[in-house]
Amino acid sequence: MQYIDNIIFLILLIAGFGLFAKSLQKIYRNIKLGREINRSDRKAERWETMARVAMGQSKMVKRPVAGVLHLFVYVGFVIINIELIEIIVDGIFGTHRFLASVFGHGFYNFFTATLEVLALLVIIGVVIFFIRRNFYGVKRLTMKELFGWPKNDANWILIIEFALMMAFFSMNSADYVLQMRGVLAEHGSFPISEMTLVPFLEIFSFDNGFLVFVERSAWWFHFVGILFFMNYLYYSKHLHIILAFPSTWLANLDQKGKFNNLDSVTKEIKLMMDPNADPYAAPAEGEAADIPSKFGAEDIFDLNQVQLLNAYSCTECGRCTSVCPANITGKKLSPRLILMKTRDRLEEVGRNIDKNGKFEDDGKKLLNDYITKEELWACTTCNACTEACPVLLDPLSIIFEMRRFLVMEQSAAPQELNLMMTNVENNAAPWQYNQADRLNWAKD
Repeated sequence: MQYIDNIIFLILLIAGFGLFAKSLQKIYRNIKLGREINRSDRKAERWETMARVAMGQSKMVKRPVAGVLHLFVYVGFVIINIELIEIIVDGIFGTHRFLASVFGHGFYNFFTATLEVLALLVIIGVVIFFIRRNFYGVKRLTMKELFGWPKNDANWILIIEFALMMAFFSMNSADYVLQMRGVLAEHGSFPISEMTLVPFLEIFSFDNGFLVFVERSAWWFHFVGILFFMNYLYYSKHLHIILAFPSTWLANLDQKGKFNNLDSVTKEIKLMMDPNADPYAAPAEGEAADIPSKFGAEDIFDLNQVQLLNAYSCTECGRCTSVCPANITGKKLSPRLILMKTRDRLEEVGRNIDKNGKFEDDGKKLLNDYITKEELWACTTCNACTEACPVLLDPLSIIFEMRRFLVMEQSAAPQELNLMMTNVENNAAPWQYNQADRLNWAKD
């Protein structure tokens, strides 16, 4: 029976990481539903971009207040959870503060003191974020697209992070008092706990048994809380904690807003312009596979895998929407909502596959059922959204592909655009006049 704690710990550890791996596998499967795209070029630049943007938070600090607070939470929470290594070893083998024997007394004191300072910064960050999100009235955080689950999700994450940090301080405070009483070996330095919770414990002169209960309870809460947080990520926008790294590595490094030409269309045009080509000849072996079954995107299957990864990586921060000129002037378009709706449709398709073993047509599409034509044509293609995104996501590329489908598959462009394309076809210019009159504007 003396090993019952270790057995329970090991069961929870395996179950927690097992469920997390299953969630990641499901996300990977859903992303693979998209079209393949090769983003393996310019590797050195991609590694540099990921290090600078995902790890270095270089785009976050362009808005200093939010950027610095996010840096507190991000760096603090990540580094503090290095202690998870110690928790895992202590939980499996029944040791206490295992890393003290690895780091040595001096460095372990520095390590634990640093963790305490970072934990305090995390608490400051999440409290200010909670106030800012719920009471301060930042416009991009109070839009109707965040009502319901998106807002609740953001608040729950802040509450969970606050609770985990308080458990961390409670554990350290009780541990410190027990060390001072000679019950536990002296390991670590806890400057924040000594100034805050330790005086409270000493004033009430709690007995050793109660302090052991507090330390063990906080320790277990911290461990189970981390496992819960890890598995909650699948349902949360905070999945970007993990997916921001591949998203920034796979980001489009070409000029923003560059419209890609379809190889199949390019080959067709070259064929039309070749006087020696046989227009009725069958495609050469291998060329038929290059011809897409559909031009543009009607559903998530028509988007590429990086675009689907982008949908999962969206932080819902709204920086893109806050700078979108269409949204600012009252249009229906919200770049953030384009990614959120793409993710919602992707998750719906995933549930369909889970239920049926394969995708069964549900009569729905990303176009019209989730994203409307009005939203698509409101976009000015100015690239403000892609420039503003702190993790280099590209909602504009999804808009491009869905517009391409409307034009090339459904001939459903707005009347003004159809008129312009007719003029280009007939007059070699977007304006409705004869080619012979093209230079009349220069006569005076």
